Amino acid sequence: MVSTAPYGTWRSPIDAALVASHDGKPDFVGMVGDEVWWVAARPAEGGRAALVRLRPGEREAVALPAPWNARSRVMEYGGAPWAAVPRPAGGPLVVFVHFADQRLYAWEPDDPAGAAPRPLTPRSAVGGGLRWADPVLRPASGEVWCVLEEFTGEGPRDVRRVIAAVPLDGSAAADRSAVRELSDDRHRFVTGPRLSPDGRHAAWVAWDHPRMPWDGTELLVARVVPGDEGVRFADARTVLGGPEESVAQVEWAADGTLLAATDASGWWNLHRVDPATGGSVNLCPREEEFAGPLWRVGQRWFIPLDGGLVAVVHGRGAQRLGILDPETGELVDAAGPWTEWLPALAAQGTRVVGVAASPRTAYEVVELDTRTGRARAVGARHTDAVDRAYYPEPLIRTFTGPDGREVHAHVYPPHSPDFTGPAEEAPPYVIRAHGGPTARSPLVLDLEIAYFTSRGIGVAEVLYGGSTGYGRAYRERLRERWGIVDVEDCAAVAEALAEEGTADRARLAIRGGSAGGWTAAASLVSTTTYACGTVVYPVLDLTAWANDGTHDFESHYLHSLVGPLAEVPDRYRDRSPLARADRVSAAFLLLQGLADPICPPAQSERFAEAMAGRGVPHAYLTFEGEGHGFRRAETLVRALEAELSLYAQTFGVVAPDVPPLELVK
Repeated sequence: MVSTAPYGTWRSPIDAALVASHDGKPDFVGMVGDEVWWVAARPAEGGRAALVRLRPGEREAVALPAPWNARSRVMEYGGAPWAAVPRPAGGPLVVFVHFADQRLYAWEPDDPAGAAPRPLTPRSAVGGGLRWADPVLRPASGEVWCVLEEFTGEGPRDVRRVIAAVPLDGSAAADRSAVRELSDDRHRFVTGPRLSPDGRHAAWVAWDHPRMPWDGTELLVARVVPGDEGVRFADARTVLGGPEESVAQVEWAADGTLLAATDASGWWNLHRVDPATGGSVNLCPREEEFAGPLWRVGQRWFIPLDGGLVAVVHGRGAQRLGILDPETGELVDAAGPWTEWLPALAAQGTRVVGVAASPRTAYEVVELDTRTGRARAVGARHTDAVDRAYYPEPLIRTFTGPDGREVHAHVYPPHSPDFTGPAEEAPPYVIRAHGGPTARSPLVLDLEIAYFTSRGIGVAEVLYGGSTGYGRAYRERLRERWGIVDVEDCAAVAEALAEEGTADRARLAIRGGSAGGWTAAASLVSTTTYACGTVVYPVLDLTAWANDGTHDFESHYLHSLVGPLAEVPDRYRDRSPLARADRVSAAFLLLQGLADPICPPAQSERFAEAMAGRGVPHAYLTFEGEGHGFRRAETLVRALEAELSLYAQTFGVVAPDVPPLELVK
């Protein structure tokens, strides 16, 4: 029987422990012969990243045991941390990055002696040391090629990046000089190399400060030249891209031409590129994205297949999997319930594997047989932790923001099979701002959202101006207007939901992490829309962040988001929530990892100090050992329960089975 109860007080089987146990998703899928491998999050094991292996006809199994942790720190957000090749006998050869020391390791999982992984690269005591990502195994030459990030000093910007060759015999484990650099360090950032079918050329993507990779990158091609000490890259030249064109990925086609995703048309479309002349042809001109922001090296939105077809992740907003015929431009989408695919494609013969989800299923490893068109989940299969009746039913909405601009959002109304709200009462809503900000919120099953909706609290994820998935013009709405457009768009959605009676105007909250934490904090100091807010590992002081206050990758991000610091210093000060802490009148929760190199705790600590004694109810919770993005089960539980308690106290309801959060003034 359905009971009537105030919104926010409904009991739910989706508790914080359940949410934490399902946090994370499979990633960096690869084919090793007939086997499928991927990286899987393990919140209950301190948040480590495990390598999982699926052999034909067997069940998936964790291949890399604890405490090994396959996770790279290149550019802090990491990148592809492993590669493997099958061998005629003795099982595969695997190379991976171990998070604890960031060294490359070689491992033979089927070694009858059970030998442990052996290091391939040395340690460095300088700054952040040596880091590796996006490995390409070349066993015939006895090497692995990958991105090397090398710190040259103690500062976050004392760093260089090149493409390097590491011997597989372990000779470089104690000797940095045994690592052979293939590219020069003329560019600040590089991706891993892609070798042409004839082995004579290599291609990669590079870019420099102050651009971010979604602003402008270059597609480079170099000759692979043999030498006495091994091959090297020579005569590297730019064949595509530039300051205002973003090339997100490159691969070689079987005919020796290049396939590249570039946004020269205003959308990341797939192009065929002549490596000699740089001439390019758009293979499927559409106002859709066939790529996305290159936050991590090694992301793959497309992959060439045998026979000339190309598997592509594409879409406007949502990202689907399709098979493209580059000769005709015909694009056929894979059948199945999956509506969102990650840029994590791999292929072997007629098999394409990736990671996909839907509003009713979490991310799982999915395989498509291109001969039959049949797709099926093969690994990390979704199983319903609770009755599906407790899942929210999302709505894809488009709202009108200032100046009549479109603002996209996903709205999740409160939903429970056991409860309904009073007829005269509108529910509270949490407005969620995604991180990035050059990113987006996928429309997939998220138990964290269900945690709130099943208790009678609605959630709206706002794809504010600056989000990806809607073309370059949409994401450039945020150029020099961070803290304005994102705040306005979130408020526009909140106000519209209240105006139409979907949400209770007096019980609106704002929530975000990282760049979303900035938007949440900026909203609290510049609007009166929200009764409270949750601010998670945020940016709070633009000037400090721009002056060695973050890592190298994003150290010039504000150049486009806010403007050049030297030209508009007042803008940096005036927009910073820390400088406007006296304007906060709504209750808030501030969550911070103490090992966060991207948004270090110093800014959160200063904000909490600035709020002390101001009479505004708030709480500041910190977590030892957590970085940018919480990974440990106990942290996830504490943070989620604290957030719910904040809303319950602010909205004037009693949240059952949740410990009260102590708010100070």
